[in-house]
Amino acid sequence: MLKASAGGGGKGMRLVMDESEMKSALEASQSEARSSFGDDAVYVEKAIVRPRHIEIQVFSDKHGNHVHLGERECSIQRRHQKVVEEAPSPINSAELRAEMGACAVKVAKAVNYVGAGTVEFLVSDLDKSFYFLEMNTRLQVEHPVTELVTGMDLVREQINVAWGEKLSFTQDDVSLTGHAIECRVYAEDPENNFLPSPGTITRLRLPQGPGVRDDGGVYEGSEVSIYYDPMISKFAVYGRDRAEAIDRMRRALAEYEIGGIKTTLGFFREIMEDEEFIAGKLDTGFIGRFNERKKVAEPNREVKDMAVIAAALAFTAPKAATPVASKQSSKWAMNGRLAALNNRL
Repeated sequence: MLKASAGGGGKGMRLVMDESEMKSALEASQSEARSSFGDDAVYVEKAIVRPRHIEIQVFSDKHGNHVHLGERECSIQRRHQKVVEEAPSPINSAELRAEMGACAVKVAKAVNYVGAGTVEFLVSDLDKSFYFLEMNTRLQVEHPVTELVTGMDLVREQINVAWGEKLSFTQDDVSLTGHAIECRVYAEDPENNFLPSPGTITRLRLPQGPGVRDDGGVYEGSEVSIYYDPMISKFAVYGRDRAEAIDRMRRALAEYEIGGIKTTLGFFREIMEDEEFIAGKLDTGFIGRFNERKKVAEPNREVKDMAVIAAALAFTAPKAATPVASKQSSKWAMNGRLAALNNRL
């Protein structure tokens, strides 16, 4: 895997599966890194096949206190950038959480870190071994799911720590309750390789109800520009367990309406019904397999077009006349007709 040393958000990353791909992948990685970060330095690391992307939220203060607040499952990605996150991970046991959390805290201590940070890992689904990926020295987009399952206000904590105050909690105070899922709502077209969909928002209807949270920054009439990141909302729900969180997300997504631009809302509705997602079978290649399953399940465009044409022809074709059987007359009526005929004769 080639990665930009100054990078983030999936930019400058290229997977190389064969030596013959190395030259072109390196050039592409350096070019994207240069244009995105002003630095074309890249590095190489071992690629883990079908890994989970799991990260640990850490918090440190200026007084030497370091804690972790559990994990977030961030495996559903497009272009190496997360689109669905949840906490806790469907696979993490208390033992694995403690082991990964201790490792993340060790990283923070090693650099005398202060503030909110996230230590990211790739996790093998086979043996649950995990590999350090990177540390993001900020409060990340997906922090709401951690707030929902811990009941803590991480933004307030970050401000207090920046003022020089001690953390308001210890490791023993941290516990995860329930389950939270977040969808990053993008102004993108999932049916066209997630290309940006700039334009004006003509309609906006936000879902309401218990356990529903929308951190958005748009309104009806907002202009979504091509010059900025296309994310327009961080939409999260909370449930007593993962099944309830999925059900709540389904309902909320059904109520969520954005008009005037293409968004990822429909894509998220489909994911919430996907059997692999419901079973928690996630890795960074999830979206690719999800799209392949859709292709198999849906008839191709030619078949659908032929079906429409056949239905139209059948509807407009002239109908053959159908003989109508005469009603059988009663014997009284038959006798009356015979009498009338005899009189004429």
